[in-house]
Amino acid sequence: MALLLLLLGAPVWLGWFEPRLFLTLNHACALLGSSLWAGLSLLGNGWGLLAVSSPLLVLAPRLMWAWLCAAPFASLLSRGIKAWFQSPRPPAVLDAAQFRLLGEPLHLESFPSGHTVTAFAAATALYLACTDRPGRRPFWLFGLAAAAGMSRIAVGAHWPGDVLAGAAIGLIAGALGHALWLRMNPAWFRPTGLAQWLLVLLLAATLYTLGTEPLDFAENQVLQPGLMVMVALSLLGFGRQAWRSR
Repeated sequence: MALLLLLLGAPVWLGWFEPRLFLTLNHACALLGSSLWAGLSLLGNGWGLLAVSSPLLVLAPRLMWAWLCAAPFASLLSRGIKAWFQSPRPPAVLDAAQFRLLGEPLHLESFPSGHTVTAFAAATALYLACTDRPGRRPFWLFGLAAAAGMSRIAVGAHWPGDVLAGAAIGLIAGALGHALWLRMNPAWFRPTGLAQWLLVLLLAATLYTLGTEPLDFAENQVLQPGLMVMVALSLLGFGRQAWRSR
């Protein structure tokens, strides 16, 4: 699927339709408001993903580890390719008056979109981890990942080709993460096992980050208190679970 996406989308990630395609999509997305797109961008931010998926700490820690296993592959592939290409972002090529731009203008390391890689890696890993549930396969995860990718165009941070390639690379990272996840010792996934205490530390760091700095954009500061409540409740739920298991 990743190879097919790259092959069919070659005219896009090769830049044949730029900057016209970027401007068309960026202007169309402007109709929905900047706060929506800033929020969707959180689905490709590691801290944002930790916050959104924090209830899994109590409900299904095994699934939380599914996407966390894909995260290192997503980071390595994204950062490695970015460093290799050093391609310019829209603000480096176009006049800022031509399109909507949120946040500080970034000029390099455009290809691929790291947020899109992360979002699709997480969606793929979670989807593959749920394929043993007949009739309950979460195809909607890819819809959320696609929305996160579109948000990167909407906020003026990436070309459509960056997002398309990011989706393909994310599929690969998610599959690699799934292969790693399958090889993990099942004992790790016990409700109060060592792995879950590692998740607690990650979520504690997430709680601190949400309370001390804006994620990606200033517009997200409105959402962050709600995410903090979600993370805090998840940690409290785990604490209760751990106490009962004593």
